[in-house]
Amino acid sequence: MKARKVTAAAAVVLALSVSATACGSDDKDDKGSGGGKKITIGIKFDQPGIGQKTPDGNYEGFDVDVATYVAKELGYKADDIEWKEAKSAERENMISRGDVDFIAASYSINDERKEKVDFAGPYLLAHQDILVRADDKSIKSPKDLNNKKLCSVTGSTSAQNIKKDLAPKAQLQEYGGYSECLTGVENKAIDALTTDDSILAGYAAQKEFQGKFKLAGFKMTNENYGIGLKKGDADLKKKVDAALTKMVKDGSWEKAVKANFGPANYKYEPAPKIGDIKK
Repeated sequence: MKARKVTAAAAVVLALSVSATACGSDDKDDKGSGGGKKITIGIKFDQPGIGQKTPDGNYEGFDVDVATYVAKELGYKADDIEWKEAKSAERENMISRGDVDFIAASYSINDERKEKVDFAGPYLLAHQDILVRADDKSIKSPKDLNNKKLCSVTGSTSAQNIKKDLAPKAQLQEYGGYSECLTGVENKAIDALTTDDSILAGYAAQKEFQGKFKLAGFKMTNENYGIGLKKGDADLKKKVDAALTKMVKDGSWEKAVKANFGPANYKYEPAPKIGDIKK
């Protein structure tokens, strides 16, 4: 009888051990519970001031600060975050496949994207603008870009929009990345770089570029940045909106804007109304 009791006790211990292991086998948890589990967030890796992976393996930028704050409100510590690169063309696919829990990557809200994913926010109102050399006084309006060399990245619609609607004689130059365009402007091979003003401000705020460039402030389009979520995940959307609302209210949003864009003298818009997605 004694041997049977020991065996039974051992069986109970073994069962409890297996059960505990099974409960902890999944490294993710329902979003909003945290508890030391992991959360996967998509960001840009190559946009200074917005989302950038630094040479030492850290991550920084306004979107990183926003995403970290939201994750904290969902119950996750900074060490619980797994960052994934979210290239523009892959964002909807990453969300639908479940590769990420949400994406904060200069992700403009538009009708086409809303058919595939849901958005929380918006959390930043950006505008298409141009960046020029700080001493360039020749471009005072978009029409002054006529006969100027205008740069954007290959595949971007920003430069084409200007040529189509504002400056039909602009000389378009498409480079592989914004950094190449910026070098071209610095070396006077290019007259202006165009994309969202938040992205331009991020580049201009880098230590090696401070004082060399300025934003024109043309505000040619409205770009509402949102946090991309899986279609139909109303519960997570509600929680993320609540986190963004709190970030604005407690001053963390403005602190993040100034920290990431301040050195470029970026004239940022006030925080948009969270949950008011019109575009």
